Amino acid sequence: MDDRVLLVTGASRGLGAATARLAASAGFKVALVARKAADAALAAELGEDRALALGADVADWPAISGAVTETVRRFGRLDAAFANAGIGVGTSFFGTADPDPTAWEEMVRVNVLGAAYTARAALPALAESTGHLLITGSVAGRYIRNASLYSVTKWAVTGMAGAIREEAVGTGVRVTLVQPGITDTGILSDEQRKKPKLEPADIARAVLYALQQPPHVDVNEIMVRPTGQVR
Repeated sequence: MDDRVLLVTGASRGLGAATARLAASAGFKVALVARKAADAALAAELGEDRALALGADVADWPAISGAVTETVRRFGRLDAAFANAGIGVGTSFFGTADPDPTAWEEMVRVNVLGAAYTARAALPALAESTGHLLITGSVAGRYIRNASLYSVTKWAVTGMAGAIREEAVGTGVRVTLVQPGITDTGILSDEQRKKPKLEPADIARAVLYALQQPPHVDVNEIMVRPTGQVR
């Protein structure tokens, strides 16, 4: 893995930070993309020769495309991109628990358009390196969730990964959809905290598993659930 370059969005915490740490320990150089501010502390922890901190909102095309450009400028190539950034808000289509539906817009932009923009920004460089695109979906993108627009965004991501994989045929680019179950990223509800849950490092190991396969092996989907989670 030495000197392969991985860009991670949502790198300031949770799955993104855990994946960046594990990838760096495996020999990757990492570009850390966070929405509000570049995570300089994590970059310093990983080493300035191996990590680059970049501030970018994935739902802002000039920002995320600029982050990819800067990554290639700094490291000379891009071998993998992990479109991981995402947020969740509670929703009710009847309005019983969610009186202001305008709050939904940011979630849809980040979870769907942000993943699409990240893919669009990274894929030309990944085609040059016959690289690897990974996208964070969710178990919620496989099973219907009552009143959950978050689930709907993850269903969109499931379809997006498949659409990109078909377009990538003949380029050598691999596409992996990572679908975590309930994971303790610091934003779980009280109800979710009572259920079986994973740690971010559990998902990071799944990401590294896909990345470490030989070029002729494309791990299309990985679903990782805590023992005892039904769906």
